[in-house]
Amino acid sequence: TLIAARTMGRRFEKEEESYPELSRIALDLHPAPGLIDRISKALDEHGNMVDGASDSLGVIRRDLRHAHDRLTSKLQRLISNPKITPILQEPIITQRDGRFVIPLRVEFKGRLKCVIHDQSASGATLFVEPLQVVEFNNKVRELELAERDEIRRILAELSSLVGEQYETIRNTVDALARMDLAFAKARYAETMQANEPILRRFEPRSGGEHPGSTLKLIQARHPFLDPESVVPIDLILDPDTYILVITGPNTGGKTVTLKTAGLLVLMAECGLHIPAASGSELSLFDAIYADIGDEQSIEQSLSTFSAHISNIIRILEKAGDKSLVVLDELGAGTDPQEGAALAQALLQEFLGRQVTTIVATHFSTLKIFAHGTTAVRNASVEFDIESLLPTYHLTIGLPGRSNALAIASRLGLDEKIVQCARSMVSPEELTADKLLDEIHKERDFARAARIEAEEEREKGKQLQVELRRRLDDIEAERQELMQQAREDALEELDVVREEMTLLRRRLEGAGQSLEGLDSVADDLETLVEDLEESVAQPEPDHETPHRPIRLGDRVYLRTLDAEGVVTDLGDSKAEVQIGRLRVSAGLNELSLHDEPGLEKKEKVKRMEATRTTALPTAAPPLELHLRGLNVEEALDVLEQRLDAAYLAGLPFIRVVHGKGTGKLRQAIRASLQGNRYVASYEPGSAGEGGEGVTVIRLKS
Repeated sequence: TLIAARTMGRRFEKEEESYPELSRIALDLHPAPGLIDRISKALDEHGNMVDGASDSLGVIRRDLRHAHDRLTSKLQRLISNPKITPILQEPIITQRDGRFVIPLRVEFKGRLKCVIHDQSASGATLFVEPLQVVEFNNKVRELELAERDEIRRILAELSSLVGEQYETIRNTVDALARMDLAFAKARYAETMQANEPILRRFEPRSGGEHPGSTLKLIQARHPFLDPESVVPIDLILDPDTYILVITGPNTGGKTVTLKTAGLLVLMAECGLHIPAASGSELSLFDAIYADIGDEQSIEQSLSTFSAHISNIIRILEKAGDKSLVVLDELGAGTDPQEGAALAQALLQEFLGRQVTTIVATHFSTLKIFAHGTTAVRNASVEFDIESLLPTYHLTIGLPGRSNALAIASRLGLDEKIVQCARSMVSPEELTADKLLDEIHKERDFARAARIEAEEEREKGKQLQVELRRRLDDIEAERQELMQQAREDALEELDVVREEMTLLRRRLEGAGQSLEGLDSVADDLETLVEDLEESVAQPEPDHETPHRPIRLGDRVYLRTLDAEGVVTDLGDSKAEVQIGRLRVSAGLNELSLHDEPGLEKKEKVKRMEATRTTALPTAAPPLELHLRGLNVEEALDVLEQRLDAAYLAGLPFIRVVHGKGTGKLRQAIRASLQGNRYVASYEPGSAGEGGEGVTVIRLKS
């Protein structure tokens, strides 16, 4: 533990700017180096006492080993004696009661002077100590006891040292526990794909009629559900709302929504990231009260309703304007009319106290209450009538539908019974349900249209990218064709030039005038110069500018005709890593590696540089064979390979020179001493060729 504390303390001394909070905790890590050194000197990694724990222990153990060797040697000679071997059960040495003994057959116990220490379960064997080794056994036992006493003394000394630094060790362990908790929170957040919430202070608003709480959970997930399969919800209370009434069918997700909200608030108050999208906001409530689930008790004669009311009474005794209250199935378990009235009265009480509240219910009266009351809002969980399955989506602003009659009809209940039930429902409720149906259908249609529009927009973006790519390909092909045409024309003109030279020689030989031929030659040279200039300087690209170069970009450096990675970036210059070479270059000399048109620029560059040696693009082989070469030839080849291997960033090369007389091997290894590229060298392993191979490790 103390060694771990020392390691952590050293680590965070270097990371103070990156991890200020952990670095502050690390200031409480006091590993007591003197104690660590003393314990490390006394104990090995398995907690066993080492010989060097004290001078006395080292002497005792050395004497003990010698005494043990003398004893076992004496016994070994005894059991090997031809006169003794036949009376033994088997010629082995074992231990009984801390004494070294041999197994004597019981019928021969009078044949050997000995001390009996034990007997086998069958009674056929006696474990005896021959009198010849009693003194040796005594010496071993004496030294074992001395060893035990010295170990106890050392442990007592170490315990005393630990006791003297009790406060330091306790503070260090406490700091390690806090640090371990921070690491555990981080690991849990990573596992849960969680994000840090934005914490908001309570800021009363609406003229003091709103407690000022904030609850904005975006793409929130219950922390106990699989993040890959759970349907995330958006639970967002607008600035004017602090009571939310959630309605909808059973199994639709109302209770999970309540638990998600309560648990995420608790997680944030415990310093945990929450399983929700970034941008989620919430207040730090001073207390969270919940009444969720059926807690009826036969022993206490409590029904479901009584259990709920008992919990709510306790909540009312403590809840204030900085509390969060979560209530499931408010008013359930009794007469629906009375339960609905009681539920509405409770909501009015929480509203008057300015208590942030989330409620799940089936009562239609609460939907109406939420719709017509300031600071209270409806929400609903969705249910797919066609599949008869919940979607688990939460919709803020719309009350839910129970869908009892629709579900009964879909499941096959006699339509006459369904219609009879429908006729018993008040016209107002039927009208409201019909209106809700229309609203939900319109919302579903709008959602589908939005999704379709987003998909079409994404397709348009993809088509735009594909079109741009095709245009770039066409432009590159056009430039390549034009370049090829220029080069072909130059070749044809070279042929014409040669023919004109021959013609000049013939005319001169015949004494004819060359005036007309000289004029044609001048025109030809002008044409050649124009073509050569167009080959060397192809048409400039008229492409739209691409994004600026950033750190980490792979770029093409035109002045070196090489590719590299940007490691440092300034206003006008950049530092580029090319293999082992680090180069400073102007931004105007660099092009993005994936920039459209770069490939054709590189082709032109290669045509311009036909007389220039290109930088190496491939690493040389790891193995070099020098057998059959003389010393001078071998050293030249080796030097070239070391240059290439170092530039390519190879960690080592393996040189095969054979064993022979050893002259070549000695010359090679002598040349490696002081070589600027070589970190070390060594013979090959047995499987690599031994002294016939030299493995050269290169500097990094």
